[in-house]
Amino acid sequence: MGDHALEYMTGGVAVILGNTGRNLGAGMSGGVAYVHRLRRDAVNRDSLANGELELLPLDRADVELLHSYLQLHVEKTDSALAKRLLENWEATVAEFVKVLPRDYAAVIQTRQTAADEGLDPDGAVVWGRILEVTGG
Repeated sequence: MGDHALEYMTGGVAVILGNTGRNLGAGMSGGVAYVHRLRRDAVNRDSLANGELELLPLDRADVELLHSYLQLHVEKTDSALAKRLLENWEATVAEFVKVLPRDYAAVIQTRQTAADEGLDPDGAVVWGRILEVTGG
């Protein structure tokens, strides 16, 4: 990956198996990235310092999603690297870091809470909550 991996990412999922440059995540406002052997010093310093980006361990759902993406990558490309990572999955998965924008995480949590309450996650009440948690 180049110096500005994930720059201005607004949604979706990225899986990075190789090295990154020096400015990962600058302007990242949405989506989630799973980065193998992430070097913290390669992440945009300002985004980390002001809390815009969170570097998190993977939860169970992340592990399952990442595993399925790597399997798909092997099926589609016959990637030797992805095969090696899958062969030693228990050790490999511990080497991944989840990169998540703070406000995106707040939106996901707000929508999930609303759904749990029986509210329409796209309704006006929820949008009001989203504006509140993200600072508008």
